[in-house]
Amino acid sequence: MSPEGKFVEAEIELRTNPVSLKQCRIAFSRAGEHEPGVDRLPAPPPDAKDSEKCPFCRPQIFKSTPRLIPEIAEEGILTRGKSILFPNMFPYGSYSAVAVFDEIHFVEIGDSDIQTYADGFANCAEYLKRVVDNDHEVIYTAITQNHLPSSGGSLLHPHLQIQADRIASNHHRLLTERAEEHYRSTGLHLFSDYAKHEIREEKRYIGNTGPWEWMAAFAPEGFFELWGIFPGVTSVRELAYENWKHLACGVLNAQRFYRSLNRNGYNLGILSIENEASMVELRVVMLVRSNYAPWTRNDRTGFELMLGDMATFLAPEKTAELARPFWNDAS
Repeated sequence: MSPEGKFVEAEIELRTNPVSLKQCRIAFSRAGEHEPGVDRLPAPPPDAKDSEKCPFCRPQIFKSTPRLIPEIAEEGILTRGKSILFPNMFPYGSYSAVAVFDEIHFVEIGDSDIQTYADGFANCAEYLKRVVDNDHEVIYTAITQNHLPSSGGSLLHPHLQIQADRIASNHHRLLTERAEEHYRSTGLHLFSDYAKHEIREEKRYIGNTGPWEWMAAFAPEGFFELWGIFPGVTSVRELAYENWKHLACGVLNAQRFYRSLNRNGYNLGILSIENEASMVELRVVMLVRSNYAPWTRNDRTGFELMLGDMATFLAPEKTAELARPFWNDAS
C-alpha cells in the first residue's frame, strides 16, 4: 500500500543466465530512480595529472617494473606500438603480467583510440602464446581490465592484466562444463549457438565489429553488461591483428555508450582455455561499475553478496536499444 493507502504493484522479473545458470533479478520499479552523480560525467580523479609518481609512466616504467624471464622474452619486456608488457609485481597465479597500453597517465573513458587498444590486446596475446609454448600445462588464461578504483583498479594509468595458470578459475571450470554439456546435447558450440539466437531474436542484439557479435546479456551479472562473441574461435593465439582491431573498436563503442550514461568505471574480461580440445569460444564481457567519485554508491550491495542474485534495474532489451547507436555511428 502507498503512503496514501492505494494498492501498488511493483514488477520484478527473474531471469536465468543460460551460460552460468546464475539467477538475475530486474527491479523495474527502480529504473526511473534518480541516482546522485550521474547527471554529468564526474570530474577526473584528483591524481589524474600526477604522472611523476606513477610507476607506469615514462621514464619510471623502465626502472620500477620487474622483468620477464628469458624463456619468455630475452629483453625482459614485450612491446607493440605504445604497449609495454612486464610481469605483475603482485601475481595472482603462475604467470601474471601487466600490459600498459598508453603513454598518457589518465585517459577518460571513451577517449582512447583503436590502434592503442589493439596494440595492447595483441601484446597480451603474444605473451600468452609464449607462455603456453614454454609451459604446456598453463592453459587457463584471461585478459582483464579495471578502469578506475571503483572497478578495483589500483593505478589510473591505462593497463590490462594478463593471467595464465595450470589451475582453472571458477569461471574457466564452469564455462568448460557448460560448453561440453551443450555440445553433447545439441552438437553445437555454446557461444556460436547463443549468438545466432540473439541475432535472430534481435531484442538484445546490438551489432558487430568485424567477426565480434555484440549484445546485451540476457540475465546480467552487472549493470549494463555487454557481451562480444567471436564464434568458432577458442584461442586468443588464433586471432590476427585485424581481429584485435575489431575488438578494440567494439570496446571503445561500449566505453562511449557508458560515457553517455555518465559512468566512468567499468570492468572487462576475456577468458580462454588454450588447448585443442577446448569448446569455449572467445567472449569479451564488459559491465559498468559505480562511478569513481566521493559520493559514490557501490553497485554491489548485501543482496548480491549475501543472496548471490544480481539485482539490476533496467531490462537488457533497453540496454541494447540505448547501446545500438554507438555501433551504428562508428566508423
